[in-house]
Amino acid sequence: MPLVFASPPISLSTAHLFAAFFTFSYVGSLYLAKSARLSFKKSPAYRVRDGEERERYSDERWRNDPDVIRARLLAASASTLLSVYVVYWLVQRITPEYESRANPWTALQSSLARLGVTLDFARNNPFYIALPCLVAPVLYLGPLYADYLSETLPLQRHWSFRSSVLPMVSTWVGRRNYIVGPITEEIVFRACMLSVYHMAGASRKKMIFLSPLWFGIAHLHHAWDTYNRYGRTGSALRIAGVQTLFQLAYTSLFGFHCAFLFLRTGSLVPPIVSHIFCNVMGFPQYALHVRMFPRRRLAIQLAYLLGIAGYVYTMRWWTQADDSLFWPAPGQPARY
Repeated sequence: MPLVFASPPISLSTAHLFAAFFTFSYVGSLYLAKSARLSFKKSPAYRVRDGEERERYSDERWRNDPDVIRARLLAASASTLLSVYVVYWLVQRITPEYESRANPWTALQSSLARLGVTLDFARNNPFYIALPCLVAPVLYLGPLYADYLSETLPLQRHWSFRSSVLPMVSTWVGRRNYIVGPITEEIVFRACMLSVYHMAGASRKKMIFLSPLWFGIAHLHHAWDTYNRYGRTGSALRIAGVQTLFQLAYTSLFGFHCAFLFLRTGSLVPPIVSHIFCNVMGFPQYALHVRMFPRRRLAIQLAYLLGIAGYVYTMRWWTQADDSLFWPAPGQPARY
């Protein structure tokens, strides 16, 4: 059990400052090094049709260029380590001196527990870690059924390890989208951020529904990339605005899900697994699935509805932990 307090050891305003630091240091790290920055040709007019992405000039640096991705992954990883150290520093500062003398590892153990790096929940029941990881797949029952109809699920006719799995780990885009990105974002925007808000005594509702807004804000900088790639026209500005607002809404909603999983289980594993899974699946494309399989329209609709109903059920019953630091058992006092 980590070192806990009967009352919040830091103020809510202090937690806001730490959350802002985590957010802007993560995003800012992507622009510190010249090799990580995007570069677009300063042309008075690009040859591009409205709504279409323009051609890339050879002397430009775009978001998906391997060199840019490598530099940004290194920067994001360094920023993540810094955020973890800041949490450790904070826990060390609020740890009573007598506790440190009795056990020099108190601050480290408490920091890891607050960051969701613990196996205590799995000692008695391994389902504490497995079931929460399955909540997102339940929600995606509709898209998974469409993939089944397309025969693109694992071991089906149109699935292969070489074309379906290998690009996720062998390409820089895959490493960013399915490995480094999800892991670093969950460490910073879930583990680090929720740990400081918990130490400030923020309510569960605020931690679940307000803290993910920082995660959404961290994606706003993509608007500049979109605006340039679509030609710096009025149409490009509209596309950038729509995509940015959609991404802000989607990342915030997804943040609600991951924040709930983290607080409910006290573990960082379910949010990371959910993040990777959702990145692999992408945003559900109901209209596309119905157009692809018009004869299975009712079945697809049923699968989507069952997924939503199953999600509501599993979010409550598949995410229970005996006594999470962030979600005490009924009758137990709050601990900070």
